Order: sequence, then C-alpha cells, then structure tokens
Amino acid sequence: MSPTSNLPGLPAHGHVTFLGAGPGDPGLLTLRAVEALARADVLIAEPDVLDVVRAHARGGVDTPHPQAVDDASATTDAPSLRAATNLVMEAARGGRRVVRAVGGDPGLDTYAAEEMLACAAAGISFEVVPGIAAAVGVPAYAGVPLRDAQGTDVRFVDARTASDRCWSEVGASDGTVVVSTALDSVAAAAGELVAAGRKPDTPMTVTVAGTTTRQRTWTATLGTIAQVLKQAKVLPSPDGGQPVIAVVGERSAAAQRDQLSWFESKPLFGWRVLVPRTKEQAASLSDQLTSYGAVPHEVPTIAVEPPRTPQQMERAVKGLVTGRYEWIAFTSVNAVKAVREKFEEYGLDARAFAGIKVAAVGEQTAAALIAFGVKPDLVPSGEQSAAGLLEDWPPYDPVFDPIDRVFLPRADIATETLVAGLIDLGWEVDDVTAYRTVRASPPPAETREAIKGGGFDAVLFTSSSTVRNLVGIAGKPHNVTVIACIGPATAKTAEEHGLRVDVMAPEPSVHKLAEALAEFGSRRRAAALEAGDPVTRPSERRPGSRRRRTAP
Repeated sequence: MSPTSNLPGLPAHGHVTFLGAGPGDPGLLTLRAVEALARADVLIAEPDVLDVVRAHARGGVDTPHPQAVDDASATTDAPSLRAATNLVMEAARGGRRVVRAVGGDPGLDTYAAEEMLACAAAGISFEVVPGIAAAVGVPAYAGVPLRDAQGTDVRFVDARTASDRCWSEVGASDGTVVVSTALDSVAAAAGELVAAGRKPDTPMTVTVAGTTTRQRTWTATLGTIAQVLKQAKVLPSPDGGQPVIAVVGERSAAAQRDQLSWFESKPLFGWRVLVPRTKEQAASLSDQLTSYGAVPHEVPTIAVEPPRTPQQMERAVKGLVTGRYEWIAFTSVNAVKAVREKFEEYGLDARAFAGIKVAAVGEQTAAALIAFGVKPDLVPSGEQSAAGLLEDWPPYDPVFDPIDRVFLPRADIATETLVAGLIDLGWEVDDVTAYRTVRASPPPAETREAIKGGGFDAVLFTSSSTVRNLVGIAGKPHNVTVIACIGPATAKTAEEHGLRVDVMAPEPSVHKLAEALAEFGSRRRAAALEAGDPVTRPSERRPGSRRRRTAP
C-alpha cells in the first residue's frame, strides 16, 4: 500500500503534508503548496515560516506552535523536534489534515525525515511537497548564478555541521561553493576555505534575509569579507546569529553581479510606502508597489458607511428594475459596492442591468463592474474623472433616448461637477447618496510614530481627503518622506498642510501614481550610483537613523 493513500474499510486516520515554504518570499510557494494549505485543518510551523504560509490557509485553521519539552538532558534542538512531532501525530491520529511547514525544502530540513519516519511507524499517511531551498533560491535573488556553460561543479556546505574532511574537499575544488552559515560566522567559514586551499582572492558574496525586501548582499573575497562587513557596520551586531547564504567562486564576482542583481536593484527596493486608502481600494495598489520592491503599509484614512437614510437608495434601485432610468453612472469602486450590496439585499444580480446603459468613471471602477458581471458601455477615453466622463457622454436625444433620466449613486461629499454637466447635456439626474465617507480611526501608536518620525520612505496621496484625514488621525509625515500626489488638487492640499510634494502622477490614476513613484526611485538610485554613493532609502536620511542601525 502507498503511504499516501487511504483505502476504504481501513481505520480513519488523518493525513500529513510535509511542505517546503521556500527561503522567505511567499511568492515562491508552489501551486501544490497553496492547494495543501487551503485544505489544512492544522498548520504547524515555526513563527518565521508561519508568516510565509499563513495567508494561504483557510480561516479558522488551527496553528499550534511547537513548544520545547522541558528536559535538561535533551540537546538544544531535540525538544523542539519532539514537540513538533507530538503535535503532528496527535492531530493526525484525530483524523485531521495536517500541514507541517518547514523553511526551504523538506528534503534538506534537519529533522523533517525523523518526523516522516514517526508517521510511517504509526501508519499515518503522509506526502511531501518540495519547496525552493534557500541555498538555491537566495543566490538566484542575489544575482549570483551557480553554474555556467562550462558546467562548473557546485557544492553545498552547512557550516554548522561541516567536518574537517568536508572543508578539505571543497577547499581543494575549484567549483562553486554555497555555504549556509550565520552572519557572525561568515569570516570563520571563509578562513576554513582558505586554510583548505582556496585562494584568498576568490570572489565571495554574502546575502542576508534572502528573497525578502530586507535582503542585502555584500561582495568581497575570502580574504576581505571580514573587513567588508566591519566597514559596512554590519558586524559586530546583536543580530549576528541570523542565517546567511554565502557563495564562493568566480560566478559571484562583483562585475558579473552588477549586471545580474535584478532583485535588489528594483526601483523601490525595501522602501516602506504608506498607502492611505480604504482597505478594499489599497489592495491592487499595494500589489503594484510590491512588484517594484516596496513594502506597502495600508492605513485606512476613510471609512465607508451606509447612508443615514436608506430610503432614497432603495427607491432608486427599485426604479432601476422598473425601467425608470436610461443610464446609471458609477464614479467609484465604492459606488459599485454599495449598489451591489443593495442588489444582494433584494435578491437581485447583474441581470437587473438589462436594457440600461452603464458608465464608469475609470478603469478601476470598470473592473469592479466587470467583477459584478456588468460590462460598462462608457469609460472615458481621456482623463479618468468626472470631467473626462462628461467629455464622452452623449447629449440627451428624445428621438434615440426613450428615457431622459440618469441614476447617479455616489458619496455624500462628492462634487457637483458631474450632476451639473449631465443637466447641461439635457439629462435629468437622480443624485443619490449611496454611501458616506467618514474619517477612519487613528492607526496604532507604532504607525503614528513611524509617520511623524520618518520611518516611512514615501506616502501616496490619492485625494485631498486622504491628505486631510491622514494628517488629522496620524500627524504630518516627516520631511524626509517622499510625498507623491495623484494630481494638482491633491498636491495643493498637501502643500497647504506644509508638505513638500516630490512626485505627481502624469494623469489621475492610482496606477500611474505608483509608476511615477517607481520612476522617482529609479532616478534616485541611478544618481547615487553615478556619484559613487551607497544606495539608501529616504528614511535612512532621518537624524540618527544610521547611528541606530546595527544590522540590515
């Protein structure tokens, strides 16, 4: 019988998936890993690994943390191993689907095999979902290829367990050596290789926090790495025990890495960017910022609430179904959401829009409609705003338009531009408050301190209200923070609040705003490199930041 199968008639047991979580970037999880996580009843992992995989687990999944067994005679790692094994076995014997997640790949994990043997001995079915090993994934993110057309030999060494014979063998080789070690043990590992026969001028790269936006790589040689880390003020450090991947060999040479360092050279690499929008609206913007290497931090400044009196909205939705309107115009994603929720309340769906022309103020609003099952008939061909919508809106024609009325669901604080423009075009407008926008609650104290103290590298303002509300609930951003605004009106409000505007979108689109910030970051990086200066983030310019920094 296959160890991963459950046959009818046999006692019901749970099932264990030993899953590789990769080297740190959640985007490196395999499709099979995501599938297993979505089905798990129990997810067992150390805290750093749990942070990588938790987002793909279903709501309510049990996440017990392995606690060390109190046994004075046990080794440092054995108690944690036994605790994890006990948790896995207990959950599986209870008929639950267990995911045991480990960093990197289970096949290279120190103790995963022992946990698998325990499952096999107990007759518990299990499977293995491979992950990307840190020793392979981190060099790829650092821009250090391990092999080339000459087919160079590659050796992997764990400095914690390497024997004298192991060091002698890799020292006598001229192949690439990938060393897993700790930051404060790098110089010792380099010394072992030199003592075993490697030349002191052999190129070496050292990468900490690989595949994450905290990644940092230093290029040196076996003979100079200790001095390089000291000059960079990386060591000595209380965080010297953090794991690193070091690559030794000609493929890690500085000249080659300058061309291949694709990850750390992203335009906003490591930037903490504040995104002050509603939670729903921030998601797509945050994804785009992440693609530029940034670390988005979403702080809602506006909360969306139902109108105080729902009767007007209820009458308008009923009128939509009974043929009162020729057009419905959506000026925001929130307006789409408000109408959709009202439809669901009445048991309606997108079919209720049959025979009605639908307009959307821009691409994001159009995307929200499409997700609802409605393809808009009109989206501005130019500026994505009320003015842009009016540019393309047809005048009322009694010959071709059987009904002269437009349903306009919008916020309680929206401007009158669209209403006035539609009236000028001959249309009657039912201007309905579909939702209210109110100032959100203040963010946590830690976030407020980061905003005022220069802990953020940039902040994106997508409307004048986000400027007013952020300053109102959290205070004014520090003057080292890059201020990016979606348009002239927002920039004017920012300046009125004493902020220096550094970036403005070429057109009023949140995606164009993110692009403009990325271009700003790219120019800033290029200028530093051209001047021979280190590439730093804006937040590293605040007073005392360099002094306080003890580790990357």
